[in-house]
Amino acid sequence: MSILEKAVPGKLFYIATLGCKVNQYESDGIAGDLISGGWRQCSHSSDADVCIINTCAVTSRAAMQSRQEIRKIVRSNPHARIVVTGCHAETEPHEIAKIGHVDIITGHRDKFGIPSAIMGGYRPCILPSPALPGRDGIIFHSFPPSVTGSKTRAYLKIQDGCSSFCTYCIVPHARGPSRSMPEEEVLNHLVHLTSLGYREAVITGIHVGAYGLDFSKKITLTQLLQRIEQLNPIPRIRLSSIEPGELTRGIIDMAARKTILCDHFHIPLQSGDDNILQRMGRPYDSKLFHSLIMKIKKDVPSAAVGVDILVGFPGESDQAFENTCKLIEELPVTYLHVFPFSPRKGTPAFDFPDKVPSRTIKTRSALLRTLGLEKRREFENRALGNVLGAVIQEKRDEVTGRLTALTSNYLSVLVDGGDGLKGKIVSIIPEKRKKDNRLYGTVQNP
Repeated sequence: MSILEKAVPGKLFYIATLGCKVNQYESDGIAGDLISGGWRQCSHSSDADVCIINTCAVTSRAAMQSRQEIRKIVRSNPHARIVVTGCHAETEPHEIAKIGHVDIITGHRDKFGIPSAIMGGYRPCILPSPALPGRDGIIFHSFPPSVTGSKTRAYLKIQDGCSSFCTYCIVPHARGPSRSMPEEEVLNHLVHLTSLGYREAVITGIHVGAYGLDFSKKITLTQLLQRIEQLNPIPRIRLSSIEPGELTRGIIDMAARKTILCDHFHIPLQSGDDNILQRMGRPYDSKLFHSLIMKIKKDVPSAAVGVDILVGFPGESDQAFENTCKLIEELPVTYLHVFPFSPRKGTPAFDFPDKVPSRTIKTRSALLRTLGLEKRREFENRALGNVLGAVIQEKRDEVTGRLTALTSNYLSVLVDGGDGLKGKIVSIIPEKRKKDNRLYGTVQNP
């Protein structure tokens, strides 16, 4: 495997990102640093002098897809320098090394040095340093300029890593323990994003509900959000995924006030069966989850609630799966993200007995996805005729040419309007669903 010892002669780079919003945030940060250094980002790997692949390892399928993406890029541009980073590079670097034609494989600790490596100040790191041991493993790394990317909404990673060690999850091994961005730095980033014209920031992290618990003087996510609400550094913030036991009354009350926090929560359930939850190492039961969702519905009737479900965990009987379906059916959730269980080497669940056959997992996943579509349709239909706050996205819809409005409660609505509306927060009314099964509406007093 070669080493990138000096600046690459070209000035075009390409980034492929797999996995979560945190990966996207970090890819956008790397891209921003390269652009600041005089490089240009291209949309096709075949045109680039350097190709960066930011990998995922949350499931074995995600790891496989990461390797497939690397091979595809190598085939499309065999003369480019190839840099691989992300969770799969952290957990299984030797699998990536087998692909060949890869110049740098670096884990999370050194991924922030990728721009300087490409631009000439290369610090050798062919294989990743472990994220868990050592002092560097507990440092929160961020990008000095606020990360913007190419979207209307900006992502802000305020937390990294996870210390929970659910029995199925490889992420703590890939990203190390939970660590947080200092509170004042969070606020400064939000102020800067507003100065750049952003009207919404998505607050994200690997385990965002653990924010601030690693500080010597601990604070909580609720306290951080309340301070953001008080200081109002940006018009709107949205939470990414948050664990059931960490979605506090204070956060729900903020969403109910509709001052700055969007009425949209994404909450991992994983299973509606208490025995399976216990085997997973999840620190809650179905009763707590049920109570939480009903509280959200009572206090914030307009709120969208997305739910993660992990299907086919070892020991998931027909009755356990039925318990999950029954819980979802009776709760006012908005949409489902359904994931088939994928055994990850290095996690306890890898060796658990009572494996569920892959055909059964596929059937159960399909049933839950159908249920999720029904839930989404019900939620969208209830929104018709209501006045909703929305951010107008930069890119027009490719099919209709209309503007896309993303509402506070996470509805995508096509509206007519001029380019002057892009990036603005406006009031819209979703009015109808057309044959293409999409929502159409109008902007109020543009």
